[in-house]
Amino acid sequence: MSVHQLTIEPLGEEIEVGDGQTILDACLRAGIYLPHACGHGLCGTCKTQVLDGEIDHGEASPFALMDFERDDGFVLACTATLKGDVAIEADVEEDPDARKIPVRDFVGEVVALDDLTHDVKGVRLALTDGPIDFQAGQYINLFLPGIDASRAFSIANPPSDDGHVELQIRRVPGGAATGYIHEKLKPGDKLKFTGPQGRFIVRKSRGGPLLFLAGGTGVSSPRSMILDLLAEGYAEPITLVHGVRTQADLYGRDEFEALAKRHANFRYAPALSHEPDDSGWSGARGFVHDVAKKIFDGVFEGSTAYLCGPPPMIEACIATLMQGRLFEKHIFTERFFTAKDCAEKPKSPVFRRL
Repeated sequence: MSVHQLTIEPLGEEIEVGDGQTILDACLRAGIYLPHACGHGLCGTCKTQVLDGEIDHGEASPFALMDFERDDGFVLACTATLKGDVAIEADVEEDPDARKIPVRDFVGEVVALDDLTHDVKGVRLALTDGPIDFQAGQYINLFLPGIDASRAFSIANPPSDDGHVELQIRRVPGGAATGYIHEKLKPGDKLKFTGPQGRFIVRKSRGGPLLFLAGGTGVSSPRSMILDLLAEGYAEPITLVHGVRTQADLYGRDEFEALAKRHANFRYAPALSHEPDDSGWSGARGFVHDVAKKIFDGVFEGSTAYLCGPPPMIEACIATLMQGRLFEKHIFTERFFTAKDCAEKPKSPVFRRL
C-alpha cells in the first residue's frame, strides 16, 4: 500500500496517509483534532481547504459541499482521500484543556446488557486489547455486524474505568443499528470500535460553576464528566438538569441522587415534560431549558454550560442561556444525529458540535 504525505497548516505538521484513508481519519489517528460531526460527508462541519495537491472528494454531499466550494479547493475531510502528497489549511483549534490522544482501534466484549428503560439499553464492553485513554465527554464510533457504517455513542463511564466502555443506547424507531443492539446483541459478543472521538470535554482550567443540560440519553456524557469531576474533588457548584418525557423514560435517578447527598456542591434536577398530572410526580415539570431557567431565576452569568441531546433541545437551551446572559464562549454543545438526521439537507448551526 502506498503512503502519501499530508501537511497540515497552520501547524506545519506532516503525517502519513494511506491509500483510501480519509484526511479526517489520518488526522485523528495522529492526535490532530479537526472539527467534525456526522463523519459521512453530509453536514459540512469538517470543511477544509486544499492548498496544494490532488484529492478525491469521495461521497461528499452536494448540499454540504457546493460546486463553487469545490472549485475553490474546499473538501470534506471525512470523505476526501489523497491522490498524492497534499497540503491543507485546517481549522485547528488550540484548547488548553484538550489532550492530544490519537484515535485507535479497539475490540470490546459485551459483559453486561441492562434495560435502563423501556427503550434504553445499557451496554458494558470489556476491552480485550488494553485500556482506552480518553477524556470525560468523548465518544466512540461503534461497528455492528451487517450495518453499513459506524455509529457514534457517548462514553458514559469515567476515564478512571479505562478497561471498559459503557454506552447508553436508545432504540430509534426503524433504526438498523439500535435495532440490532436491542434485539440481537448478547453477552460474549465482540464489537469493534474506534476512539476516543470528539472535543465535548470539561474546560476545567476555567473553573467556576458548571451547568449540564441533557436530554434523554444525552446524559451519557455528563455522567462521565460529573463522575470524573467529583472524583477529582472539583469544589465549584455543579448542576445537572436531565430532561425526559415521563417517569418511564427516566433512568440514573438513584445514582445522581446518591451523588447529590454525598457532594454538597452537586445538584440534580430530573425534568419531565409530558408526565401525567395525576401521577404523583413531585419533581420538576417542563422542558430542560424551562427547568434550568426556574432553578437559576433566568440568570446564568458566571457559569459554563454543557449541552448534550437532540438538536431541538440544544437550540432551545442556547436561546434560554443567551437570554440569561450566558454567551457563546461559555456554552459547549454535543448534538445527537441519527442516520435519518444526517440524510437530511444540513442547516447552518448556531454553534458547532464539539
